[in-house]
Amino acid sequence: MSLAYFALIIAIVSASVLEIAGAKFGAQLGMMAAALGLLATAASAQKSDYEHYLRATHFGRWILIAIPLGIAAQLAPVWLGFAHPIWASTHDALGGLPLGPITADIGLTLNALLQAVVAVSLLGVTIVVVRDRSRAELVLFVLSGTTAIAALAMDLHRVAPGLMAATPADLSTTMAGLGIMLNMAVMQLAAERAETRHSLLRSITIGLCGLLGVSVSALAIFGCSGANSAIAAGFGIVLILLVLVIRRLDLSPLAAGALAAAGLIGAAIVLTFLFEQTSGPALLRLVPDVGTETKATLERMLADTRWFGAGAGTFSAVARIYQSDASEALLAPSTATAIFADMGWIGLATAGAVSVLALIRLFFGALQRGRDSFFPTAAAACLLFAMVQSLIGPGLLRPAAILCFAVILGLGLSQSVSQSSR
Repeated sequence: MSLAYFALIIAIVSASVLEIAGAKFGAQLGMMAAALGLLATAASAQKSDYEHYLRATHFGRWILIAIPLGIAAQLAPVWLGFAHPIWASTHDALGGLPLGPITADIGLTLNALLQAVVAVSLLGVTIVVVRDRSRAELVLFVLSGTTAIAALAMDLHRVAPGLMAATPADLSTTMAGLGIMLNMAVMQLAAERAETRHSLLRSITIGLCGLLGVSVSALAIFGCSGANSAIAAGFGIVLILLVLVIRRLDLSPLAAGALAAAGLIGAAIVLTFLFEQTSGPALLRLVPDVGTETKATLERMLADTRWFGAGAGTFSAVARIYQSDASEALLAPSTATAIFADMGWIGLATAGAVSVLALIRLFFGALQRGRDSFFPTAAAACLLFAMVQSLIGPGLLRPAAILCFAVILGLGLSQSVSQSSR
């Protein structure tokens, strides 16, 4: 597993740091490292590793591949009545078989399919590799460090606009939100080490590093981002505190259920309030102001979206059809908007169902685990933040965010089950 572990670290660092620095090849290097990790894991995995993977994904291991399969289905030739209208026009002009794919651009959808396969593969590799507690800790340190670096880039750019200008703001916002949860987990790790009589000096050092990461990330998300992103991060923080209170007070299942229900009701009230602040399509209510003309273009585009979408990765290409001035590409204002336009209601509902199932699995895994509970807790908080943030901005569409998020979920799922079979 040493090679797979090394490849996993390289995938995180290369995809994140290079994209933060504005490099164009960070995502490709990260994907190559993920592929190397998958090959190494397949070659060296033992029966116990496979059994651990099955236990970690028992909530619905086949659902994990639903999105890649859905994207692949968009590439298959179907009857023109179900295909994208562009292929019907092509058939009218050139003739041929009355068949065409659902996607409007085969090349862009192939690229999206590759990213989805890499993300699911990296999640599986992480589940197997981080069975070992020491490896899980180091992966957590790497994730917390890279997300804090992204948050620091946003902080520096806010202080001096000439610094870190190449770092995408949406990526920094997303990584900063994840960084708060991950660095809070590092602080919990330090506290757990101090309680179990590890080196006090080392525990204090780890705790201070986590506190620094939380401070840098909080400054970026609460001081440099919009109010909606700050609220999304607040949801994740509340979830961490909720699990901590239930565990520390050793609440009964009934009391824990009542507290969780109260938190859920509170979150629903806050989200309802946010959605009622603006009008228009639900998917556009939480995004920043994009201008009247752009908003009208997005509304027409979303209104024309079919059940199966226009093809994964084709948002900007299809948007040109609706733009009065197509000289400038129209980017998706949020991750949820892109998923809906690319994959339709079916894809958006599938992504939502997978997220909810994973969140439930991580939450109960955190309550059932012992001293390692901060791993699934942090992953659940990151997932909750990502679910809300997907309605606010497009940061989760960045390859660096996709790969880091896949590793976070794999880390949480792997450490949410007992390691007794090792």
